[in-house]
Amino acid sequence: MEKPKFKGHLRILVLKLLAERPLHGYGIMAELEKRYGMPHPSPGTIYPILASLRRAGLIEIASEGKREKKLYRITEKGKEYLKEHDYEVKEALEMAESFREFARLGGRELAEVLKEAFGSVSKLSEEQKAALAKEFEEFAKRVRLILLGEIQGKNNSP
Repeated sequence: MEKPKFKGHLRILVLKLLAERPLHGYGIMAELEKRYGMPHPSPGTIYPILASLRRAGLIEIASEGKREKKLYRITEKGKEYLKEHDYEVKEALEMAESFREFARLGGRELAEVLKEAFGSVSKLSEEQKAALAKEFEEFAKRVRLILLGEIQGKNNSP
Protein backbone atom coordinates (compact mmCIF):
# COMPACT_ATOMS: atom_id res chain seq x y z
CA MET A 1 0.00 0.00 0.00
CA GLU A 2 1.35 3.41 -0.97
CA LYS A 3 2.03 5.79 1.91
CA PRO A 4 -0.06 8.99 1.70
CA LYS A 5 1.87 12.16 0.81
CA PHE A 6 0.58 14.22 3.73
CA LYS A 7 3.69 16.36 4.01
CA GLY A 8 3.63 17.20 0.29
CA HIS A 9 -0.05 18.02 0.51
CA LEU A 10 0.52 20.10 3.60
CA ARG A 11 3.20 22.07 1.76
CA ILE A 12 0.75 22.92 -1.03
CA LEU A 13 -2.02 23.81 1.45
CA VAL A 14 0.32 26.15 3.32
CA LEU A 15 1.28 27.84 0.06
CA LYS A 16 -2.39 28.13 -0.90
CA LEU A 17 -3.23 29.77 2.45
CA LEU A 18 -0.41 32.26 1.99
CA ALA A 19 -1.71 33.10 -1.49
CA GLU A 20 -4.84 34.44 0.19
CA ARG A 21 -3.14 36.56 2.86
CA PRO A 22 0.04 36.79 4.91
CA LEU A 23 0.04 34.66 8.06
CA HIS A 24 2.43 33.80 10.87
CA GLY A 25 3.24 30.18 11.74
CA TYR A 26 0.59 29.84 14.44
CA GLY A 27 -2.01 31.42 12.15
CA ILE A 28 -1.17 28.85 9.48
CA MET A 29 -1.57 26.00 11.98
CA ALA A 30 -4.92 27.37 13.20
CA GLU A 31 -6.20 27.96 9.66
CA LEU A 32 -5.28 24.41 8.56
CA GLU A 33 -7.22 23.04 11.52
CA LYS A 34 -10.22 25.33 10.99
CA ARG A 35 -10.48 24.99 7.22
CA TYR A 36 -9.41 21.44 6.58
CA GLY A 37 -10.28 19.73 9.86
CA MET A 38 -6.69 18.70 10.45
CA PRO A 39 -5.59 18.26 14.01
CA HIS A 40 -3.54 21.29 14.98
CA PRO A 41 -0.27 20.68 13.07
CA SER A 42 2.77 20.97 15.32
CA PRO A 43 5.42 23.67 14.97
CA GLY A 44 7.83 20.81 14.22
CA THR A 45 5.80 20.11 11.10
CA ILE A 46 4.95 23.63 9.95
CA TYR A 47 8.23 25.49 10.44
CA PRO A 48 10.35 23.08 8.36
CA ILE A 49 7.74 23.42 5.58
CA LEU A 50 7.96 27.22 5.82
CA ALA A 51 11.77 27.04 5.71
CA SER A 52 11.61 24.80 2.64
CA LEU A 53 9.17 27.14 0.88
CA ARG A 54 11.45 30.11 1.69
CA ARG A 55 14.55 28.31 0.35
CA ALA A 56 12.65 27.59 -2.85
CA GLY A 57 11.73 31.27 -3.16
CA LEU A 58 8.01 30.54 -3.01
CA ILE A 59 7.38 32.57 0.15
CA GLU A 60 9.12 35.37 1.99
CA ILE A 61 8.96 37.07 5.34
CA ALA A 62 6.62 40.04 5.07
CA SER A 63 7.51 41.43 8.49
CA GLU A 64 8.57 40.42 11.95
CA GLY A 65 6.15 41.26 14.70
CA LYS A 66 6.03 40.90 18.46
CA ARG A 67 8.25 38.26 20.05
CA GLU A 68 9.93 37.62 16.71
CA LYS A 69 6.75 36.30 15.08
CA LYS A 70 7.40 36.21 11.38
CA LEU A 71 4.61 37.05 8.99
CA TYR A 72 4.93 34.97 5.81
CA ARG A 73 3.58 35.84 2.37
CA ILE A 74 3.68 34.21 -1.02
CA THR A 75 6.04 35.51 -3.70
CA GLU A 76 5.31 35.91 -7.40
CA LYS A 77 7.28 32.71 -7.93
CA GLY A 78 5.00 31.01 -5.40
CA LYS A 79 1.89 32.24 -7.21
CA GLU A 80 3.26 30.89 -10.47
CA TYR A 81 4.06 27.59 -8.77
CA LEU A 82 0.45 27.26 -7.61
CA LYS A 83 -0.83 27.98 -11.13
CA GLU A 84 1.55 25.48 -12.71
CA HIS A 85 0.72 22.84 -10.11
CA ASP A 86 -3.04 23.27 -10.04
CA TYR A 87 -3.50 19.48 -10.16
CA GLU A 88 -1.50 19.16 -6.91
CA VAL A 89 -3.64 21.85 -5.29
CA LYS A 90 -6.79 19.95 -6.28
CA GLU A 91 -5.29 16.68 -5.02
CA ALA A 92 -4.32 18.30 -1.70
CA LEU A 93 -7.80 19.81 -1.28
CA GLU A 94 -9.39 16.42 -2.00
CA MET A 95 -7.09 14.78 0.57
CA ALA A 96 -7.97 17.49 3.10
CA GLU A 97 -11.69 16.96 2.46
CA SER A 98 -11.28 13.21 2.95
CA PHE A 99 -9.39 13.88 6.16
CA ARG A 100 -12.13 16.22 7.41
CA GLU A 101 -14.83 13.65 6.63
CA PHE A 102 -12.82 10.80 8.18
CA ALA A 103 -12.40 12.87 11.36
CA ARG A 104 -16.14 13.66 11.36
CA LEU A 105 -16.88 9.93 11.20
CA GLY A 106 -14.78 9.29 14.31
CA GLY A 107 -11.37 8.79 12.75
CA ARG A 108 -9.64 10.94 15.35
CA GLU A 109 -11.16 9.00 18.23
CA LEU A 110 -10.17 5.76 16.53
CA ALA A 111 -6.59 6.99 16.13
CA GLU A 112 -6.51 8.02 19.79
CA VAL A 113 -7.77 4.68 21.07
CA LEU A 114 -5.33 2.77 18.85
CA LYS A 115 -2.51 4.92 20.21
CA GLU A 116 -3.68 4.16 23.75
CA ALA A 117 -3.84 0.44 22.99
CA PHE A 118 -0.36 0.50 21.46
CA GLY A 119 1.03 2.34 24.48
CA SER A 120 -0.60 -0.08 26.91
CA VAL A 121 0.01 -3.40 25.18
CA SER A 122 3.07 -4.31 27.25
CA LYS A 123 1.09 -3.80 30.48
CA LEU A 124 -1.91 -5.91 29.46
CA SER A 125 -2.61 -9.39 30.75
CA GLU A 126 -2.78 -12.26 28.27
CA GLU A 127 -6.56 -12.24 28.73
CA GLN A 128 -6.75 -8.54 27.84
CA LYS A 129 -4.48 -9.05 24.83
CA ALA A 130 -6.68 -11.88 23.57
CA ALA A 131 -9.81 -9.74 24.01
CA LEU A 132 -8.14 -6.84 22.21
CA ALA A 133 -7.01 -9.10 19.36
CA LYS A 134 -10.58 -10.40 18.96
CA GLU A 135 -11.99 -6.85 18.92
CA PHE A 136 -9.45 -5.73 16.32
CA GLU A 137 -10.18 -8.73 14.12
CA GLU A 138 -13.96 -8.23 14.30
CA PHE A 139 -13.67 -4.49 13.77
CA ALA A 140 -11.41 -4.96 10.72
CA LYS A 141 -13.90 -7.45 9.23
CA ARG A 142 -16.87 -5.13 9.76
CA VAL A 143 -15.04 -2.15 8.26
CA ARG A 144 -14.01 -4.17 5.21
CA LEU A 145 -17.58 -5.35 4.69
CA ILE A 146 -18.83 -1.77 4.87
CA LEU A 147 -16.17 -0.67 2.36
CA LEU A 148 -17.20 -3.48 0.03
CA GLY A 149 -20.81 -2.29 0.26
CA GLU A 150 -21.99 -5.49 1.91
CA ILE A 151 -23.16 -3.67 5.01
CA GLN A 152 -25.16 -0.48 4.50
CA GLY A 153 -25.09 0.73 8.07
CA LYS A 154 -24.41 -0.16 11.67
CA ASN A 155 -27.83 -1.80 12.18
CA ASN A 156 -27.44 -4.22 9.25
CA SER A 157 -24.99 -6.80 10.54
CA PRO A 158 -23.96 -9.80 8.41
